Amino acid sequence: MAFSLLLIFLVLINMILKKYIVPGESQSISDTNGKNINRWVKGFLALIAICIYFFALKTTDYNATKWFWLIVFLVAIGFQAFMEWKYLKDSKEYIISLILLALGLIYICIFIF
Repeated sequence: MAFSLLLIFLVLINMILKKYIVPGESQSISDTNGKNINRWVKGFLALIAICIYFFALKTTDYNATKWFWLIVFLVAIGFQAFMEWKYLKDSKEYIISLILLALGLIYICIFIF
């Protein structure tokens, strides 16, 4: 339940921030030279997370599962912010990702831990 609320919270904040920080048409990493790097690294990170979740993590251990999701969220959004900073030089999209990262980590620490 808490993760569903986190998702809704982050989507709403993302829409609001895009309206005020990056007015007009937003850019995407898939329109730059970093498209393939972004896809490969995200796929690799997803594969690692799935392998860890199913083969190395004891899903009955609630504390370990919380830390796993915290780290997955941190790495995923942190990588997104880095890619936006590196490949979208004229845009402030990475600021939105960093704000979402901070708000998401605060939400996870308060409501899930």
